[in-house]
Amino acid sequence: DAALRSPVVVAGGDGCKHQPGERPVREPKHPCSDWSRSDLGERAFLEPADLLHLLHADAKLLEEAVTPLARTLKQPQIWELRRSGQSVPRQNQRTEDFHGMPRIFIGELSEEELHLHFCYRERAPGTYVHLIVEVPLLDITYNILFEAVTTLLVLLSYQLFHKEILREGIIYRHLSTGRCLSLTSRLVKTLLYNFIRQEKCPPATHVLHPQSDGGGLLYGLASGVASGLWSVFTLGGVASRPGAEQEQNPLPLSNQSLLLLLVLANQTDAADCPNPYRQAVTCFKNTQDSSSMPSPQPHSFQINFNSVYTALCEQQRSDQATLLLYTLLHQNSNMRTYILSRTDTENLVLPILEILYHVEERNSHHVYMALIILLILTEDDTFNRSVHEVTLKNISWYTERVLTEISLGSLLILVVIRTIQFNMTRTRDKYLHTNCLAALANMSAQFRSLHQYAAQRIISLFALLSKKHNKVLEQATQSLSRTLVDEDRSALPDYAQDVSVIEEVIRMMLEIINSCLCNSLHLNPNLLYSLLYKRELFEQFRSHPCFQDIMQNIDTVIGFFSLRLEQAGNDLSVERVQEVIKKGAVALPKERLKKFPELKFKYVEEEQPEDFFIPYVWSLIFNSATGLHWSSQSIQLFSMDSP
Repeated sequence: DAALRSPVVVAGGDGCKHQPGERPVREPKHPCSDWSRSDLGERAFLEPADLLHLLHADAKLLEEAVTPLARTLKQPQIWELRRSGQSVPRQNQRTEDFHGMPRIFIGELSEEELHLHFCYRERAPGTYVHLIVEVPLLDITYNILFEAVTTLLVLLSYQLFHKEILREGIIYRHLSTGRCLSLTSRLVKTLLYNFIRQEKCPPATHVLHPQSDGGGLLYGLASGVASGLWSVFTLGGVASRPGAEQEQNPLPLSNQSLLLLLVLANQTDAADCPNPYRQAVTCFKNTQDSSSMPSPQPHSFQINFNSVYTALCEQQRSDQATLLLYTLLHQNSNMRTYILSRTDTENLVLPILEILYHVEERNSHHVYMALIILLILTEDDTFNRSVHEVTLKNISWYTERVLTEISLGSLLILVVIRTIQFNMTRTRDKYLHTNCLAALANMSAQFRSLHQYAAQRIISLFALLSKKHNKVLEQATQSLSRTLVDEDRSALPDYAQDVSVIEEVIRMMLEIINSCLCNSLHLNPNLLYSLLYKRELFEQFRSHPCFQDIMQNIDTVIGFFSLRLEQAGNDLSVERVQEVIKKGAVALPKERLKKFPELKFKYVEEEQPEDFFIPYVWSLIFNSATGLHWSSQSIQLFSMDSP
C-alpha cells in the first residue's frame, strides 16, 4: 500500500510542487508509521527505463521466478497475518507492489481472494485511480504512473481467464462506484491526455537518482533493485537487452493508458447503472467550443479536440488507436461533428486507407474497424463531396500503379475496391463485402471527376463479379445434371447460396453505377468512358429478373452515348471520344433516367457489442501491452489463433 501513495511525495514534503529533475525530500516519519524508511528501503522497485526494457522472454522468466512467492503469499498463515493486521514477513514483501505480483496472483486466486489480499486494510483499487488523476506527468513520476495504469490493467485481467463476458466483477465494481465514481471523468481525461501527449520513457539517468544518505522516499524505493529482482532478468544466461523494447514501443505510458481506457469504456453496464466510463467517453466536449452549454450528461468534461484529432491521425498504425477513433466517431457526437468539420480530413483518412491497402499484413479486426470508420464517415454528404476536392500527389505506399496526382475520393474508391477483390479471392467474408460496398454506395451520388484509373477499377470489379457469377452458374448446372443422374440433391443448396450472394453484390454494384449516372453523370466523363468501353458486360443482365429495374438507366445511358459515337464517325481517337462524351453528358435529358430512392447505408452496432469488443481489446492487451506476459495456455477469452 505504501508504494501506491508514493506520488504524494513528488509534490514535496512541504506540499510544494517541484520541477522535473528536482529531488523532493521527505522528512522521516514515526517508526510505527506505514512510511518507515527501514521498511521502504527493502522494497524492490524498478527505474522506468529498466522496467520498460523488459523483453517478452524476460517477463516469462520473471513469472517463473516469482510464482513460488505468490503461492507462498496465499498460504493460510499469510492470510491470518493479513486479517489480523500484522506485518507479513519482509522477504514476502519485497515485490508486493510490483505489478507482476497481482498478475501472478490472478492465476492463483479467485477475484474475491485477490480483493481480500490487497484490500485487507479497507483500501480498494481506487488508490490507483486517485494516483493517476492527481500526480502530474513528469520525468520523475513517469514510472509510478506507468505502474499504476499497468496494475489497473492487471487487476481487470480476470476477464482473460473466462470464456464468458464478466459483467459484474469485483474489481470493476470498485472502479465504477463510490470514490472512483466521482473520479470517472478525471480518469478518462487523464488517460486521453496520456495518449495525446505521446511522452517517451525518460532515460534512466534522469530518473530516481539514489541518494547516498537515503533521504528521498522514491529513491529509497528504487534502491533495492540491484540486489533484488535484477538477478531474475539474467537467469539462464538470458540477459535483458537495454533499449530493445523501448525501441519497439517508445511510448509505453501512452500505449498502456489507451489500452486501459478501451477496457474501461467497453465494460458492460451493471444491472443498476450504466458504465460511467462509457458515459464519459461519449459526452466529453471541446474546450475551444465557447458555445458549449453545460452538459446534462454525468461524467462530462472538456478536452482540446484538436489535440485528440492530431494524436489520432499520427497513431493509426496501431489497432488500439483505430479502435479509439471508431469509438469516438460512433459514440461521441461532439467528436464526430468536429472531425467531419475539419478541412484536413486527408490526415485522418490516408492512414485508414493505408491499413486497408496492406490488408494482407493486418489482422481481420483491424481491417473491420478501418472499414467501419470509412462507413461512418461516408454517411455524411459533406465528407463525400470534400474528399473529391482534396488533391494528393505521389502516394508512396500505393505501389500497383504510379499515381502522380489523384483526388482523395478516387484513392478511397481504389483502396476499397482492392479490399473487395482481395476478399473475393482470399477470405470470402460477406460482412467485409457489405461494409465496403456500403461505403461506396454512400459516396456514389457525390462522385466527382473520378480519376481514370478509379473509373476503370469500378468497371473491372463489375467484370470480375460477372465472371464469377457465370462460373458459379456453370458449376450449379453441372451439379444439377449429376444430381438428376445420382438422385443426390445434397450439393444443390450450397450453389444456390453462392449464386444468391454474388447476385446481391452484383446488384449493389449496379446500384452504385446507377446512382452516379443519375446524380453526377456530367461530372464523371472517365466513368462514362469505361462504361462504354466495356458495355458488353451489361448485356447478360438486361433480362435477368433481379436486375431489370436497375439496368433500365444504365441501358439508357449506354444507348444514348453509343448512338452519338456512331454519329461521330469511325476510328475515333481517345480524345475525340472523350469530347463526344462530355458534350453528350450535358445534352442527355435528365427526365429520361428513372428516379430511385437515395442510396444510403448507416452503420448500426450489434445488440451486444461487448461480445466482439471485449475479447478484441483483451487480445490487444495480450499482444501489445508493455512489460506484461500471460501464459497462453491459461487464456480462455479468445483463441490464440484469433487476431
